[in-house]
Amino acid sequence: MYFEKSGRENTDQTLAAAFARGKALGLNEVIVASTTGETAFRAIEVFKGFTVTIVTYHCGFREPFKKVMPDEIQKGLIEKGTRVISATHALSGVERSIFKKYSGSHPVLLIADTLRLFGQGVKVAVEISVMAADAGALTGNDVISIGGTGKGADAALVLKPAGQSDFFDMHIKEIICKPGVW
Repeated sequence: MYFEKSGRENTDQTLAAAFARGKALGLNEVIVASTTGETAFRAIEVFKGFTVTIVTYHCGFREPFKKVMPDEIQKGLIEKGTRVISATHALSGVERSIFKKYSGSHPVLLIADTLRLFGQGVKVAVEISVMAADAGALTGNDVISIGGTGKGADAALVLKPAGQSDFFDMHIKEIICKPGVW
């Protein structure tokens, strides 16, 4: 499924399409990118019977030593049975800091930009699967991974996850949905 444009207005359709595809494939794990918790809480309602892992920005992403997702939101998500992972972006991390200071070409940033050719949400869906794998939150089986462009969700993938150390063992098996234009 392709959306006419990117953004949060695609969230409900993205979650519904991803759930339906996950059920059809017999999957039971979903990874969802969320900053404010809005998309996360919506995903919990849709993905009944799935193990839900929420991935959010690392502490200090916007302001040094400050969490992006408020503690009360994270607590509410955990109380609903989800895992919440706050981790450094797998496709930038320290490399972004090196780039800002020294400029030049950097392989991890090239990977991120290549994935963005498919849209920001696709890049996010790949990245959060790596972050969740590195945190030990996944079984290693195929998963649904959901990302977005800005706010909300507008891209969903079926993929075989891998951690950073084995990044090129990841397999993007299907693009369930994404914006045609971003």
